Formats: sequence, C-alpha cells, structure tokens
Amino acid sequence: MADLPSNARVVIVGGGIVGCSVAYHLALRGVTDVVVLERKQLTCGTTWHAAGLVGQLRATHNLTRLAQYTTNLFSTLEEVTGQATGFQQRGSVSVATDEERFEELKRGASMARVFGLPVNIITPADIQELFPLANVSDLVGGVHLPGDGITNPIDTTMALAKGARTHGVTIREGVRVDRIITENGRAVGVAYTLDGTDESGVIRADAVVNAAGMWARELGDAVGAVVPLHAAEHFYIVTEAVEGISPTMPVLRDGHACGYFKEDAGKLLVGWFEPVAKPWGMKGIPDTFAFDALPEDFEHIAPLMESAVNRMPVVGETGIRLFFNGPEAFTPDDRYLLGPSPEVPGLFMACGFNSIGIQSSGGAGKVLADWIIDGRPPMDLWDVDVRRVMPFQRNRQYLHDRTVESLGLLYAMHWPYYQYQTARGARRSALHDRLVAAGACMGETAGWERPNWYAAPGSNPQYEYSYGRQNWFENCREECLAVRDAVALFDQTCFPKFLVQGDDACLFLNRLSCANVDVAPGRGQMLRRMASAESLGAGTDGRDRLLVPVTEPERVADEVAAVGPDAFMPLPELADLPEADPL
Repeated sequence: MADLPSNARVVIVGGGIVGCSVAYHLALRGVTDVVVLERKQLTCGTTWHAAGLVGQLRATHNLTRLAQYTTNLFSTLEEVTGQATGFQQRGSVSVATDEERFEELKRGASMARVFGLPVNIITPADIQELFPLANVSDLVGGVHLPGDGITNPIDTTMALAKGARTHGVTIREGVRVDRIITENGRAVGVAYTLDGTDESGVIRADAVVNAAGMWARELGDAVGAVVPLHAAEHFYIVTEAVEGISPTMPVLRDGHACGYFKEDAGKLLVGWFEPVAKPWGMKGIPDTFAFDALPEDFEHIAPLMESAVNRMPVVGETGIRLFFNGPEAFTPDDRYLLGPSPEVPGLFMACGFNSIGIQSSGGAGKVLADWIIDGRPPMDLWDVDVRRVMPFQRNRQYLHDRTVESLGLLYAMHWPYYQYQTARGARRSALHDRLVAAGACMGETAGWERPNWYAAPGSNPQYEYSYGRQNWFENCREECLAVRDAVALFDQTCFPKFLVQGDDACLFLNRLSCANVDVAPGRGQMLRRMASAESLGAGTDGRDRLLVPVTEPERVADEVAAVGPDAFMPLPELADLPEADPL
C-alpha cells in the first residue's frame, strides 16, 4: 500500500482510546515511527459507547497513580491538541445504605488521603445538597471525591489521535489486521487487509501492541499468546430531559443498587453492573461489528430499574429516550492486561479494561509506552501485568462462567479475603478430596483450589465476610500453633518446581542464593535476587540434583511438605497418600 509503510518501530492494533493513548505517549517520548491500524473507524467497538466516567481512586497506590495521571492528562489535553474533549471535573459521590458499605467507603477515603486525593466523608444531608433530585432517606453516609470527572470518550480519543498525528504517528482507519506475524516465536509485524477489499499487505515492526479490545483474545490466540478476556453485555439508559437537573451534577454511585447516575446534556444517564451478568460473543465477534448495539433486555435489568427509581425518583417520572446495551471486555480478575506477552516476545498487551478503559487510558498508555521504549516498566505494575495470567485461563468455558460474576464485582462489596464463586475447580491437586474431607475451606489462587483454613469438627468451612474479626481467626490460630509446636502437612502441588541437576548444580544455586544450599536434604533455604520479595525453599536430593519449589502457581508436580519441629519424626499417615508422578 502506497500510504502505509512496510516497516515501523511499533504497530498498534486497535484505534480505541487505549491504542491512541499508547501512540500519543510513544510520540511524546520521541518515538514517532508508529502505525495505528483500526479495522473500521476510531472508537468503534466499545470506546464510543462508554459513559465517560473518570474516577481516580483505585484498589492500590500504583493503580491510583495511573488514574490520577489520566485525570491530569485530560485536564490539559484540549489545550495541548486544540481538540475539544468534554472533560469536566464535577466530582463523584459513592453512597452507602448500610454500615458495612459505609465502612468500605470510609476505608477507601482513608486510602485516598494517603494517596494525596481530596476526599470528604459526608452525611445524607450533604448528599441531598449535592443531589437535590435524589432520595437519601435510606442512606447512612457517603464519600465525596471532588477531583473525579467525566469526559466525552469519542472526543477524547480524537484529541489523543490528533496529538499523535501532530508528532508524526501514522493512523489508518479501514485496515483490518488479519494476524500477527511471528518468526522464531517472536512478533515481527502484522499482516493486514483493507476493509471491504482484497488488497493486503505486511508491516514489519520491532514491537506489536495488541489493543484490539474485544478481539484481543482471538488475535493473541492465533500466535499462542494468553489473552484471557471475554465480552459481556453492559446496560444503561438515558432519560428524556429532566427538569431541574444541574449541569454540574457530580457522578453518583450506588453500590447497593449496582448503578451509577450521570447528568448528560440535561438528561440523566443510569448504568448498571448487575451481580449476574450476560456474557456475549461466545462464538466469536463479527468482523462487521463497529458502532452496533445489542438487543434490548428490559427483563434482565427490571429489578435494577426499581432500585434506580428508589435512588432517583425522577427516573420513574421521566420517559426513556435511549435503552442501550453494548459489549465490553472483562478479565477473570477484573484487572486489565498490560505489558509484554511472556509467550510471544515483541508482543505487548493493552486490553481487557473491564469498563474502566476511559479512566485508565492515559496512565496505561504512558506506562506501556515507557515499557516498550525502556524495556522495563516505570513502576510496579504487577496488578495489571499480563504475565500474572495462566494459560488455562484462555479456556472459553472458564472465561464465560467467570464473566457472569466479574462484571458485577465492580460495584459489589469488596470484602477482604473474598473468594470467587464461579469457574471454580479448574485445577486440583491429587489430595483435593482428602483436604475437603478434613474440613478445608478452599480458596482459589491462579485457578488452583487450595485450603485457606480448616473448620473445626462440626462447623461449616465457609467464609462469613466482614470488615471486623474474621470467623476463621480461631481456626487459623490452631493451625499456627500446630506448626509451631508439632507438625503440619502442606500441599504444595500448586507451587512450581525447578529441577536443577548436573555436576555443578549445587555450586550454581549457591551463587544465586544468599544462603548455603549444600546441606542435608530438606534443610536448604534460598532467596531471590530481590530478597525482600519472598524466600524460596530449596530441598536437596544429592549435591548434583536439587529441587527448588517457588511460590507462583504454574505447571507443577504433586508435593507435600511437612513443617514444624516434629517434621522429621516418622509420619505413618503419609504412607496412605497417593503417589505423585515422578519428575
């Protein structure tokens, strides 16, 4: 193609707000040999129908820093690029209908102060003043974040695209990426076809960014990259014009009602994250899908409408101008996928944004641009690092079942020690049934069913979620005393093991380790290069054969560890355990 280069430093697949943000930030760093390919038009897919909420407080400090960066970026983007964005810092209020929800909000407010965010804990009377149209009779309080904002997703994307083009980035619409080209396992470019034609071509690149939104999983699967995401239906309505609504009304979030309320050009936009969601696109997403909506399903959200009318009675008194249902991509843990693919060097991910793509776009685009240029992330991004995901998570049935739950968790109570309810049992050790029979309350880590604690005889091994004292504290105490004073068995099947063998195996591990591993079998200890991160147990099987278990759950062999002062006493009970496959 005459207007598309045959080579580029970076090719970005997808012209949504995240893809354009990555291009913009690469250009700000001086990397302008960048090509963005969009199969239809910029923002089509999911960006165009986003509500445009720009919140700043996230679950961790670093994710909050990224969201803060987005807010700061949007506040100046119109001035820098000359393209209107519609960004306004109206603030947001999250409300509580019970003390447990209020406790969660107040804890979030404390975290916000630590992160340097302006925040106020407010009363129902304060909420009424901010939202004259709201019913506050059943509220116990709320939290006000005055720095939060809203933006127009399409205009903001266009501003990022304009800024990138100004610096020399090439952005082309109507170009479908058919596949990522790999050589010797490394991504080296893309093959494309012009939309609506048979004309095709290839662009070779040093790096390829998968910002393909709902299509990102299929694009990655084709080259062996793990991209676990699944689309789900997301519902919102827009009312007719509402008399008396303030054009500067903050965003109102009501977790109990699973919904949010936003003033929209004199109307009221109400959206939901329902507890039982509707996955979509199980048989693939059509190539023709662009600015499309999904079929209405009023029956699905009818109970949520009732809650919306309770919070904002005007919803029940005003006609509905738009009933919208559009797809968005969700990941198994509700955190997006960012960074280099561990399976395919040269391929970077920027997808799976779980309905927070607008507020995440600025920060995610900046740090991924830094990552591509510098070869390392500019900060701790493990919360969203794509390397955290497991190969089994691309299983379609697993993703479908987890998506039913994950969408609603955005507005559900964020209990400490919460355990997912869906897509369980994906990975089990040979001892699973025996552990359950012994009273284990099973939790999940990277798909592995692991005993989190054991219930006392006659009691129920289930969590009773609370922000107070946990129902399993006494059970855990007994386990700790048993390890301290006697012996306990730990099923370590979910830990991967590296078998290091050869004449210099012991010498090699001693160089890596801060401690001497040339000791009796089972007595070794070693630390990683960053010793503060975690310690690793090293068991020896002779000086030329050492087995090192580590703590990230991945491909494993069955293993049981005896821990405690009596660990080396004879344990006849072990004779009845199933024999593991040899390494």
